[in-house]
Amino acid sequence: MGQKPYIMAEAGLQFFGKISASISHEIKNVLAIINENAGLLDDFTLMAAKGMAINPDRLKTMAVKVMEQIGRADGIIKNMNKFAHSADDPIKGINLADTLELIRSLSGRFASMRGITLAPVHHANPTAVTTMPFFLENIIWLCLDFAMDTAGAGKTVGLACEETKDGARIKFSRLEALGEKTVDMFPTETEKALLDVLKAEVLIDLEAGEIILNLPKNIEA
Repeated sequence: MGQKPYIMAEAGLQFFGKISASISHEIKNVLAIINENAGLLDDFTLMAAKGMAINPDRLKTMAVKVMEQIGRADGIIKNMNKFAHSADDPIKGINLADTLELIRSLSGRFASMRGITLAPVHHANPTAVTTMPFFLENIIWLCLDFAMDTAGAGKTVGLACEETKDGARIKFSRLEALGEKTVDMFPTETEKALLDVLKAEVLIDLEAGEIILNLPKNIEA
């Protein structure tokens, strides 16, 4: 097997670390906003203790902001939980659209930092595949990371998944600058190792501005 296990282990650790760090940053941002509103509430308490009138609308606005951040934190934690549990089973049947949407959500901060919009996942029907969930998430992220670098002036990456005759595929589209990158830049040895174990392949359509990830219906077949 050569260097493949080491390449995959390194890629997996980097992927897990990168996503975990991003999640922690998002949670810290939520806590900072809640803390800011807690400070304002404390100020209002001191004002009330001095007999000053408090505008109830301001209190309501603060409550709404705190509830919004609690909802945001709940969504972040749910995604973190799904991501962590993707390593539970080496091989498992999954809904491909759900997995793609999870990686889209986890990548939101990275996209925002680059000024990139990740379009909603387009899929006609639920697409089920039996695969290695964590490795699949890793290759989806690597494809998406490269796609964001090639979005070009449009600053948007389209995401879609669909069934094929032999399995399923994910399309990363609207990549206006894809032609500016040489073919040798992607996939690298890291992506190739993951593709090999997933029995998958990546095709690059320069004319259409798309990266296509083809997957088997059942990795065990």
